[in-house]
Amino acid sequence: MSPSPFYLFLLISCLSFTSASSNNCQGCVQLDSYSFEKVVSKFKAAIVKIDVAYPYGEKHEQFGKLSSTLSSNPDILVAEVGVKDYGDKENVDIAERYKIVKEEYPVMLLFTEGKAEPIRYQGEFKLDMMQRFVSSTSGLWIGLPGCLEVFDGLANQFVAASSPSDRKEILRQSEDEWDKVSLGSERKSAEVYVKVMRKMLEKGNDFLQSELSRVDTLSKGKLAKEKKDEMERRVNILQSFQPKRPAANTEL
Repeated sequence: MSPSPFYLFLLISCLSFTSASSNNCQGCVQLDSYSFEKVVSKFKAAIVKIDVAYPYGEKHEQFGKLSSTLSSNPDILVAEVGVKDYGDKENVDIAERYKIVKEEYPVMLLFTEGKAEPIRYQGEFKLDMMQRFVSSTSGLWIGLPGCLEVFDGLANQFVAASSPSDRKEILRQSEDEWDKVSLGSERKSAEVYVKVMRKMLEKGNDFLQSELSRVDTLSKGKLAKEKKDEMERRVNILQSFQPKRPAANTEL
């Protein structure tokens, strides 16, 4: 039987009590050799960073942003294991279990429900890239800027559809959903989803990669912050049309 949300709340609250002041990773749960198995197994997805005992720097800050972003999702745990290779050698056993050496720190592992071994993240420690990795690998929806859950689901169906007629039907459903959206910013996002579907019907799947390349080139230019944010939202939506696969990440 799955643990109740209240039980998980108490568990995380107890584990997090001392962690808030020990580092600047807001929302991160500090795990050790005694609590690791008990806690990680309770969640549909657990993101664990194996690192030095007192981490700092850009990668740690980006991981902290990931933790803060996902803190309201009850299905996802974001945690750290601080390893000491001196004195009592705290948590060295965890690093050894997953074949991680200190020269590789930090290493991010994603544990998913029903799988014995985690997936090691091989990408850059950048918030948007880590979010996409967690979402595509775990199958859990994570609200990236600009993305809408209903339309992400329709985008997945659209990509998986085997015939133009099926895709046209999904496009029609998306247009109907677009009509239901009232909030201005969400209407703009819904419009992008629909226009991408129309272009993919017209030009095929190659449109997706060419559009990603075009937007990437534009975003590297001199743009106002508002325009850069718009480009980021568009990339996030375009990424929703890519097949879900844990590419370039290794299962231990």
